[in-house]
This record gives sequence, C-alpha cells and structure tokens, in this order.
Amino acid sequence: MNIIETIQSKLKEINVKAYVILTADYHQSEYISDYFKIRAYISGFTGSAGSLVITENEARLWTDGRYFLQAEKQLEDSGIVLMKMGEPKVRTIYNYLAGVLGDNGTLLFDGKMVSINFIKELEKELKYKVNYKTTDNIINLIWPNRPQLPQDKIYYLDEFFTGSSYQEKRKQVLNKMNENKCDVFVLTSLEDEAWLFNLRGNDVLYTPVFLAYTVITEKETILYVDKNKITKDLKPYLKDNEIIVKEYDELYKDLYKLEAKKIWLDPNKVNYQIYNIVKGKNEVFLKTNPTLELKCIKNEVEIKNTKLAHIKDGVAVTEFMYYLKHLDFKEKVTETKVSHYLLNLRKRQKGFIEPSFNTICAFGANGAMLHYSPSLESDAEIVKDNLLLVDSGGQYLEGTTDITRTFAIGQITDEQKELFTTVLKSVINLSRAVFLEGCRGNNLDILARGPIWEKLLDYRCGTGHGVGHVLSVHEGPNGFRWKIVPEREDSAILKEGMITTNEPGVYLEDKFGIRTENEMLCVDAGTSEYGHFLKFETITYVPIDLDAINIDMLRKDEKEWLNNYHQMVYDTLKEYFSGDMLAWFTFATRKI
Repeated sequence: MNIIETIQSKLKEINVKAYVILTADYHQSEYISDYFKIRAYISGFTGSAGSLVITENEARLWTDGRYFLQAEKQLEDSGIVLMKMGEPKVRTIYNYLAGVLGDNGTLLFDGKMVSINFIKELEKELKYKVNYKTTDNIINLIWPNRPQLPQDKIYYLDEFFTGSSYQEKRKQVLNKMNENKCDVFVLTSLEDEAWLFNLRGNDVLYTPVFLAYTVITEKETILYVDKNKITKDLKPYLKDNEIIVKEYDELYKDLYKLEAKKIWLDPNKVNYQIYNIVKGKNEVFLKTNPTLELKCIKNEVEIKNTKLAHIKDGVAVTEFMYYLKHLDFKEKVTETKVSHYLLNLRKRQKGFIEPSFNTICAFGANGAMLHYSPSLESDAEIVKDNLLLVDSGGQYLEGTTDITRTFAIGQITDEQKELFTTVLKSVINLSRAVFLEGCRGNNLDILARGPIWEKLLDYRCGTGHGVGHVLSVHEGPNGFRWKIVPEREDSAILKEGMITTNEPGVYLEDKFGIRTENEMLCVDAGTSEYGHFLKFETITYVPIDLDAINIDMLRKDEKEWLNNYHQMVYDTLKEYFSGDMLAWFTFATRKI
C-alpha cells in the first residue's frame, strides 16, 4: 500500500470525503521550512507552489504554469492527476472540492495551514452544507521521521541597514489601525514581522525570517516566539522597546480571551484557525496587512544599501560570466558544478548571508522548465553550442537580489539568437516606461509581452515581482502581470521606492529557455499639467551576453539603451576588476 492509498484508507475510517494539503506553514509563507513540507512528502512534487487533494478514490494536484513540466515528471506513475491551473477546461480546486463534498460531506485540513481566503473562496462554490475537520492527525501517522520545527537564533538588523526604528514603524501601524478603528492587529506574516521589529532569523531557507506571531494594540506589542531563539544580546533591545515576549503557541490561548474587539486580520496571511477562534465574540476586519505597503516602499537608506548589495552581486555574477566564457571543457562541467561555483563567488562578498532562492541553473532543454533546479537525476552536462539559463540571487546585510542571465555557451542557432533578442527587446521596452502615477503593473505588462506575443509566444508566469529588503525575494503588492490574479497580491498601484523585477522570457519545451532579468526602482519622472509621472531606474549591474544577440533586430533606440546600460555596468564595476578579467569585462560591455 503506497502513501496515497494509506491516507485514503484513513479517510474512510473517519468518514472524510476530501483531505486538502496546501503548500504553506502557519503563516502562509511562500518558502517554508522542512517541517511544513507535507505536500512534497506525500506527492513527491517539490515545486514551491501546489495544492494536493486526496479523496476516497483519487488524488489531484493543482499547480501553476511555472511548474507544469516539472510536475508532469515528478508525478509520473504516482497515480496523482495533475491539474494545470489557468488552462482551459481545468476545474479550480474550489469547484472540484464542492463537487466531491456534496451535501453534508466532511473536509479535512489543518486549520493552521489554510488561509481565511482559501475557505472563503471555497464557500463561494459550495451548494450544500459541509463540515470542517480542522485538526490533521493523519500526517503524524504517515510521516514517522518528520523534521522538527527550526531552532535557529534571532538577530537584530541595525538601523544602519534598515533606516527606520521599530518605534517609528509601530507608530505607522497604529496610525493605520486608528484610521480603520481597529483595537487589535494580529500580524502573522513572517516578512512583515521581521520588517517591523528590525529582526531577522534563519527559520526559512532563503528568507531571513523567524517563526512568530505578533499582536499589536494601542497599549502594547506582544511577540509570540520560541523563547529559546532569543539570545542574551537581544533581550535588552526587546526590553527597551517594551516588546512583550510570549511562547509561540500561547497566541491561540490568548485569542480565546478577546471579546468585543475590532480585530484586523489579513485574509491571505492569517490562518483559518485564528479566524475561527476570534470571529464569534469580536468584529473581524478583513484587509491586507498595513505593513505590506509600508514595507514595500523602500526608504532612502534601504535604497542606498540595496544598490550596494547589487554591486556586490554584480561583481560575483560578472565573475561567473567570465568563468563560463572561458570554459575549456577538459573536465566534465555540469549544472550543479557551475551553480556551486556561483555560490562560492557570492560567499566571497562581505555581508553575504545566503542565496535568496534555490538557484535555477538550466542547460539546453532543461531551460524550458521555468523553475527547474538540477538534481542528481537531471544534472545536465554543459557542452558547447547551446544556452545556459541561470536565475539566482543573494541575501546580503545590505539587501536582497534577484537576477537572470542566459549565456551562449559556444555558438548558438539563429533561432536562439532571434528569441534571445526578442526577450531583450521586451526587457528594454519595460525598462524605458514612463507612466502616470496611478498605473499598476497590469497597465505596463504589455510593454514586456508585446514583442513575444507578436511571435504568438508567451510565458506562463508574471513579468516581474516586488523584492523585499533583506527579506523575501518575492514581495507584494507590486508586480507586472497581464491579468489580475487575486491570490498573488501583486497588482498594486506603482509608487516611488518600490523595487520590481523585469524578467520576460521564452520557453520552448524539449529545446531551450531564455530569460533576462533586472531589478528596477520606481522613481520620479517629473510633473506636468497632466499629472505626476514615474519611471524606472535599473539597479542590476551585470552584462547582457552580446554573443547571443542578433544586432540587426535592434532599432537604433534599443541599441542606445543597451549601450547606455553597459556603460553604467562598466562604470559601476570596473574598479573591482583588473588584468585579464578587466580586459574581458571591457569587451563584454562594449558598444554595439
């Protein structure tokens, strides 16, 4: 009996129609610690986004276009049906569950690992009364060696890096609470808590955060966290700022005591268990965390430091490009080997903490999988005359980076050059945008997709996402996407101080993938009788591979943009190189 069949037998024993396992932790984080990787353990699918439903008779997994190819491979022979989200005639998870549950059916899920919004979206589809069983005991029966919750220590990130104190941020939050007449704000988003307190941790891979809950009122702030994570050095900071510390799980007990309060909960970030506890005796105010927008608009210190992080990252990735361009192929070189080489280059930079996500290093046909990462089974050898796509980033004390470059290894085909240049034209279009304040990423996305759509091609993901400051590499509420996807929370009005990636691409199954990605800072462009205009400043400093470009496809103004970009890259990084490296770098950033 395999793991799915074991679960199905348990469901029959307890009279449950369907069991839902989402990719989440108690805080609805994008990246999660090993303790919470239940869906991956059960299904074998390791992508960072996916929802698994097991019924008495079948199992289905929903994921988005970034992971279609990966999911097909990893779910093969598992008996799990892949549901390609957003594709024509593919039922949503909510519609499917409504059909399976029927009248008076029981749905099992862990109430701490499902958001308020998930249940509310489901209830829109339900035609009958259903029952919820919100305590998941099954996983402990089938996962005997489940990892423990992380135990790493928390550390203080100095105002030298953050530019604003905890007390200043608390006042901003209280102002938002008062505007909405809220008595209590329950904050569960790990990135928002880390931002608020100017604290960081190591509980989640690639994101320097720590598992915690926060309750804020006019009188006090309570931080619910494993007290073993509080170092001796940190205690005076917490005391001086009058931050009350309680054990992590005490939150749920304290919530039962709240009565006749107006409580602010973010329906996308707060778990259903919290909502279920407070909704009966209190007024619940469901709205996005006020910290989300406060956090995404970077202050002057954060912007200055983020640019420093990009200079460090630019040195590392440019040295990596030099290494790739000088491979002699006398020894076997694989995706994993070059990934490690790049990581070691980043580690040489002062202030480097860790990668900001799992490096995507994809050679040839592997590049067609949007979020591919090499494994022992797939680790392709890098040889001459094909494309290598590398999407990577770093967490530094100064900031968070995300960059993609596609490199020509040897000679590439005319088709590859044509599509590489098409993607470059897309990057240039969006980089040069000037737009009225009030525009959202949805208004501008066509600038990036336009050259690709003209070839009747597309990419099954957004064009760009917000980036945190020594926090999550994927941060709302800003982003670029051609249609609004409510659960992504990336369709906000673009404002000065927001940092967003610009990363269009082309992915041809079984052939190759191409992506070029820079980060852009939203800045003032001036004011006229028609209003206030904004534009973007590119803050990624790495050459774009001129060997992969069909120069004849570029207009004069596009060549001018590329030449200006490469001049900026050269001027920013030249002092860090010498000898053969500087000579090559000068050639790699030459005018065309």
